[in-house]
Amino acid sequence: MKKMIRYTLRIPEELQEKIKITSEYNSRSRNKEYEIAIKRYIADFERLHGEVVVSQDK
Repeated sequence: MKKMIRYTLRIPEELQEKIKITSEYNSRSRNKEYEIAIKRYIADFERLHGEVVVSQDK
């Protein structure tokens, strides 16, 4: 199982309400809806700029 990181996100109320609507429409939690949106954003970024490599050394 991958390590999950907790992160507090501050966003405008209107975006929070829209995520609430889209997550309900997709039968997902808001957290999962954010996760999918972030994955799509990163996939788009990588399509334009190449793979983002994450160092495993910490």
